[in-house]
Amino acid sequence: MTSLGQEIGNLLRQKGLTLGVVESATGGLVSHLITNVLGSSDYYQGSVIAYSNDVKTKVVGVKEDTISKYGAVSDRVAEEMAQEGRRILAVDICLANTGIAGPGGDTPGKSLGLFYIGLSYRAGTYSRKHNFRGNREQNKRSAAEVALAWLKEYLISLK
Repeated sequence: MTSLGQEIGNLLRQKGLTLGVVESATGGLVSHLITNVLGSSDYYQGSVIAYSNDVKTKVVGVKEDTISKYGAVSDRVAEEMAQEGRRILAVDICLANTGIAGPGGDTPGKSLGLFYIGLSYRAGTYSRKHNFRGNREQNKRSAAEVALAWLKEYLISLK
Protein backbone atom coordinates (compact mmCIF):
# COMPACT_ATOMS: atom_id res chain seq x y z
CA MET A 1 0.00 0.00 0.00
CA THR A 2 2.88 2.38 0.58
CA SER A 3 3.63 2.66 -3.14
CA LEU A 4 -0.03 3.50 -3.84
CA GLY A 5 0.11 6.10 -1.07
CA GLN A 6 3.30 7.52 -2.54
CA GLU A 7 1.77 7.66 -6.03
CA ILE A 8 -1.28 9.50 -4.65
CA GLY A 9 0.99 11.88 -2.76
CA ASN A 10 3.00 12.62 -5.88
CA LEU A 11 -0.17 13.27 -7.89
CA LEU A 12 -1.61 15.57 -5.22
CA ARG A 13 1.67 17.51 -5.08
CA GLN A 14 1.90 17.78 -8.88
CA LYS A 15 -1.65 19.10 -9.08
CA GLY A 16 -1.34 21.33 -6.01
CA LEU A 17 -4.35 19.73 -4.32
CA THR A 18 -5.18 19.05 -0.68
CA LEU A 19 -6.91 15.94 0.62
CA GLY A 20 -9.22 15.11 3.51
CA VAL A 21 -11.05 11.94 4.54
CA VAL A 22 -14.31 11.18 6.32
CA GLU A 23 -14.36 7.57 7.43
CA SER A 24 -17.00 5.43 9.01
CA ALA A 25 -16.59 1.68 8.62
CA THR A 26 -12.84 1.77 8.01
CA GLY A 27 -12.30 3.56 11.34
CA GLY A 28 -9.28 5.59 10.28
CA LEU A 29 -7.52 3.02 8.09
CA VAL A 30 -7.62 5.20 4.96
CA SER A 31 -6.07 8.07 6.89
CA HIS A 32 -3.47 5.72 8.35
CA LEU A 33 -2.44 4.53 4.89
CA ILE A 34 -2.19 8.11 3.61
CA THR A 35 -0.14 9.34 6.56
CA ASN A 36 2.28 6.40 6.34
CA VAL A 37 3.89 8.31 3.47
CA LEU A 38 6.77 10.61 4.35
CA GLY A 39 5.79 14.19 3.55
CA SER A 40 2.04 13.56 3.54
CA SER A 41 1.59 16.78 5.53
CA ASP A 42 2.28 18.60 2.24
CA TYR A 43 -1.20 17.68 0.98
CA TYR A 44 -3.13 15.81 3.69
CA GLN A 45 -5.18 18.10 5.94
CA GLY A 46 -6.93 15.61 8.23
CA SER A 47 -9.94 13.43 8.76
CA VAL A 48 -13.10 12.85 10.69
CA ILE A 49 -13.95 9.36 11.86
CA ALA A 50 -17.73 9.52 11.79
CA TYR A 51 -18.63 6.10 13.10
CA SER A 52 -22.00 6.98 14.62
CA ASN A 53 -24.93 8.59 12.86
CA ASP A 54 -24.79 11.42 15.41
CA VAL A 55 -21.25 12.31 14.33
CA LYS A 56 -22.23 11.98 10.68
CA THR A 57 -25.03 14.53 11.18
CA LYS A 58 -23.76 16.83 13.95
CA VAL A 59 -20.08 17.04 13.03
CA VAL A 60 -19.88 16.23 9.33
CA GLY A 61 -23.23 17.69 8.24
CA VAL A 62 -24.97 14.70 6.68
CA LYS A 63 -28.70 15.39 6.67
CA GLU A 64 -30.75 13.31 9.12
CA ASP A 65 -33.35 12.94 6.38
CA THR A 66 -30.78 11.32 4.11
CA ILE A 67 -29.91 8.72 6.75
CA SER A 68 -33.60 8.12 7.54
CA LYS A 69 -34.57 7.72 3.88
CA TYR A 70 -31.59 5.76 2.50
CA GLY A 71 -29.84 4.33 5.59
CA ALA A 72 -26.39 5.10 6.95
CA VAL A 73 -24.88 2.64 4.49
CA SER A 74 -25.93 4.14 1.17
CA ASP A 75 -24.59 5.96 -1.83
CA ARG A 76 -26.30 9.19 -0.74
CA VAL A 77 -24.71 9.15 2.71
CA ALA A 78 -21.26 8.42 1.24
CA GLU A 79 -21.70 11.35 -1.14
CA GLU A 80 -22.86 13.75 1.60
CA MET A 81 -19.97 12.62 3.82
CA ALA A 82 -17.50 13.40 1.03
CA GLN A 83 -19.12 16.69 0.05
CA GLU A 84 -19.50 17.98 3.59
CA GLY A 85 -16.06 16.67 4.50
CA ARG A 86 -14.58 18.73 1.70
CA ARG A 87 -16.28 21.78 3.16
CA ILE A 88 -15.47 21.28 6.87
CA LEU A 89 -11.90 20.15 6.26
CA ALA A 90 -11.38 22.95 3.70
CA VAL A 91 -9.76 20.62 1.17
CA ASP A 92 -9.82 20.30 -2.60
CA ILE A 93 -10.77 16.64 -2.61
CA CYS A 94 -12.35 14.41 0.02
CA LEU A 95 -12.79 10.66 0.24
CA ALA A 96 -15.47 9.09 2.42
CA ASN A 97 -16.76 5.65 3.23
CA THR A 98 -19.63 3.95 4.97
CA GLY A 99 -20.23 0.25 5.16
CA ILE A 100 -20.89 -2.97 7.02
CA ALA A 101 -17.55 -4.52 7.93
CA GLY A 102 -19.13 -7.44 9.80
CA PRO A 103 -19.54 -9.91 11.30
CA GLY A 104 -22.87 -8.37 12.36
CA GLY A 105 -24.83 -5.35 11.20
CA ASP A 106 -26.36 -6.71 8.04
CA THR A 107 -30.00 -6.00 7.28
CA PRO A 108 -32.40 -7.13 4.55
CA GLY A 109 -31.01 -5.72 1.31
CA LYS A 110 -27.70 -4.69 2.91
CA SER A 111 -25.33 -7.61 3.37
CA LEU A 112 -22.08 -7.96 5.24
CA GLY A 113 -19.22 -6.46 3.27
CA LEU A 114 -21.35 -3.76 1.60
CA PHE A 115 -19.45 -0.48 1.34
CA TYR A 116 -20.04 2.82 -0.40
CA ILE A 117 -17.05 5.03 -1.18
CA GLY A 118 -17.65 8.73 -1.76
CA LEU A 119 -15.40 11.20 -3.54
CA SER A 120 -15.96 14.94 -3.78
CA TYR A 121 -14.05 17.48 -5.85
CA ARG A 122 -15.11 20.84 -7.23
CA ALA A 123 -16.20 19.13 -10.47
CA GLY A 124 -18.72 16.97 -8.60
CA THR A 125 -19.46 14.37 -5.96
CA TYR A 126 -19.62 10.68 -6.75
CA SER A 127 -19.99 7.29 -5.10
CA ARG A 128 -19.17 3.70 -5.85
CA LYS A 129 -20.69 0.57 -4.37
CA HIS A 130 -18.57 -2.43 -3.40
CA ASN A 131 -19.35 -5.83 -1.91
CA PHE A 132 -16.49 -7.54 -0.12
CA ARG A 133 -16.53 -11.12 1.13
CA GLY A 134 -13.86 -11.24 3.81
CA ASN A 135 -13.86 -11.03 7.57
CA ARG A 136 -14.12 -7.68 9.35
CA GLU A 137 -10.45 -6.79 9.01
CA GLN A 138 -10.27 -7.91 5.38
CA ASN A 139 -13.38 -5.91 4.48
CA LYS A 140 -11.98 -2.77 6.09
CA ARG A 141 -8.66 -3.25 4.28
CA SER A 142 -10.39 -3.90 0.96
CA ALA A 143 -12.53 -0.78 1.33
CA ALA A 144 -9.48 1.37 2.15
CA GLU A 145 -7.56 -0.04 -0.81
CA VAL A 146 -10.35 0.49 -3.34
CA ALA A 147 -10.91 4.02 -2.05
CA LEU A 148 -7.24 4.87 -2.57
CA ALA A 149 -7.16 3.14 -5.96
CA TRP A 150 -10.18 5.21 -7.05
CA LEU A 151 -8.54 8.39 -5.76
CA LYS A 152 -5.42 7.63 -7.81
CA GLU A 153 -7.54 6.90 -10.92
CA TYR A 154 -9.48 10.13 -10.39
CA LEU A 155 -6.35 12.23 -9.89
CA ILE A 156 -4.80 10.82 -13.07
CA SER A 157 -7.96 11.77 -14.99
CA LEU A 158 -7.74 15.43 -13.94
CA LYS A 159 -6.23 17.70 -16.56
